[in-house]
Amino acid sequence: MSDPSRAQRWAVLLLVVGVVTVLLGTAAGSQGWQAWWSAQADAVSRQIVLDIRLPRSLGAWLGGGLLGLAGAVAQGLFRNPLADPYLLGSASGASLGVGTFLSLFGGSAWAMTGWMGLGLTGAAFVGAVLAVILTLLLARGVQQTLRLLLAGVVVGVVLGAVTSMLSLLQPQVLQAMQGFMLGSTAFVSWTACITMALVLVLCVGLAWTFARVLDALTLGESTAQTLGVPLRSARLVLVGVISLATGAAVAHIGLVAFVGLAAPHLVRSLVRCTHAWRLLLAALMGGALLGLADVLARVLFAPQELPVGVLTAVLGGGYLLWRVYRDTHRSAGAAP
Repeated sequence: MSDPSRAQRWAVLLLVVGVVTVLLGTAAGSQGWQAWWSAQADAVSRQIVLDIRLPRSLGAWLGGGLLGLAGAVAQGLFRNPLADPYLLGSASGASLGVGTFLSLFGGSAWAMTGWMGLGLTGAAFVGAVLAVILTLLLARGVQQTLRLLLAGVVVGVVLGAVTSMLSLLQPQVLQAMQGFMLGSTAFVSWTACITMALVLVLCVGLAWTFARVLDALTLGESTAQTLGVPLRSARLVLVGVISLATGAAVAHIGLVAFVGLAAPHLVRSLVRCTHAWRLLLAALMGGALLGLADVLARVLFAPQELPVGVLTAVLGGGYLLWRVYRDTHRSAGAAP
């Protein structure tokens, strides 16, 4: 049964963990906290902390929150625990957008501008959104969940192949795309943080509004329809939440693996609750996971820095392998 009080306690705990990870990320490295209180700290040190480290740590938490929320919505909508935010082809579309932009403009100064002037983050966002639109066109809307799922897989494979072909034709694009493909929070700015925060608030509000639809879908589509649930409009809004949240995260932090898949799994293993709480907890869990991964990526092999996407793939993959191993042995032990 659902336990709202336990869900509330976990929400507070995960929020505290998120705040701690932001503070740890801001303090990571030399002259971290000294820039706040030391009289000897110069203006350059304070600027590094306020304009580089703090937005980076906050951006990691916000990006993880977006991926965690998108993963929880995807798993609830498709009723598949293996669904992740990239299921509708957004990751491949973002990669193709970045590859196309780099092949056209290379490393020019205009390519470094924010996504309001297009730029790399804008190209990634536009590519992700166009990929989802292509998936919806191929699936002929959102009426059939299975058709939508298959269309997303097909679009992801095809766009991934086009990106690989582009990289073969222009090898310099592959080297420039490496940071985006591996995931990085190094270039998150205050503008990116504000954008991701606004998108996160909007997506959480929309997902929370349609949480009861996800609860009804756990009983099956036929049962949900007999309960009078507006499945068509709800699917459209929830697909929009997945697309918008994933596109905003990928545009600013690149392709970070396993956060959107592992965060809802962790929430389900910790507390039984309705989707209203599960969505919120998944967002908080995703933020905590990516925030911790960002800190570890900077301190494990300091001064060398690991791509945060590589670290999340190793940790997330290890966690899921452990879950599969534990569930397999538990099932074997319960068998007569």
